[in-house]
Order: sequence, then structure tokens, then C-alpha cells
Amino acid sequence: MNTIIPIENIVTQIYLIRKERVILDADLARLYGVETKVLNQAVKRNIKRFPQDFMFHLSKEEFENLKSQIVTSSRGGRRTLPYAFTEQGIAMLSSVLNSERAIQVNITIMRAFVQIRKMIQSNEKLRKEFNKMKQDYDFKFQVIFEMLQHLIDEPEVVKSKEIGFKPLEK
Repeated sequence: MNTIIPIENIVTQIYLIRKERVILDADLARLYGVETKVLNQAVKRNIKRFPQDFMFHLSKEEFENLKSQIVTSSRGGRRTLPYAFTEQGIAMLSSVLNSERAIQVNITIMRAFVQIRKMIQSNEKLRKEFNKMKQDYDFKFQVIFEMLQHLIDEPEVVKSKEIGFKPLEK
């Protein structure tokens, strides 16, 4: 499976915004080998193909938060807020950007989204197994902790009667 761009490079450009996994317009433009302006113009010419669940504008707060997370330069930059494309929006881009590179990049991006879903499912399965194991062993470990605590605690001093002979008092 020889791809134009390694999947690992794409995975690092997928962000979680508004509980959606998205790629920003500038990152997509770079992957497709076009200017961001060209990508956005193609989208605007076909805006009916991009409902809110396929693509949305970031709010100023979301964009500022994202910039602080990815440590972007404050010099230069954008004049408009970026578009964020969901997996379905990126799939729709393949019908808008009809070049060989766009097709190949889209295939790789779809594989990256699938890979992320598999990792999340794997982590969820692992989390469930850990919680089950924790429940099974909590009682056993609790007994061990109580025994250790008993060994660590200072023993109670019990006064007992003296044993043995006492000299007679004069």
C-alpha cells in the first residue's frame, strides 16, 4: 500500500473540535497541493455539498484555542477563520477537487480516519478489560492491604502481671 503521503502525517493533522474529528482547510490544501484560497473557492462554488455536519467555520475562540495547542506563529497568518472538514466533508471534497492527487490524498485520509477509529475501539476494549480485572481483584488486594496495614501498625502494649519471684520487702 504505497501512498502519496504517509498516514502518520495525516493523523497528526486531525483535531477533535465540537466532538468531531476534523482537518482544517489549510492542512487539507497543503495535502492536496493547492492554496487554501483555491480549496475554499471550490467548496464555495459547491456549497450545497457541504452541510454543517460536513464542514463548519471555527469560532474565534476555537481557533485561538487551537493555535495555542499547536503552537503556531503569530506573524502573518490568516485573515479569516478556518473551515473544519469532518470525515464526510473530506470525502465530499474528492468530488469537488477532481485531480489524481486529490483522489490519492482522499484515499489516504479515509484510511487515517479508519486507523484512528480502530485505535479508539482498541483502547475502549482495553479500558473495559482493565475495569473488569480491577473489580475482580479489588477484594483480594483489599485483604492484602489490610494485612500489610496490620503489620505496619504499632503493636498495642498490653500490661501484664509480672512473672517470677519477687524479693521480700523489708
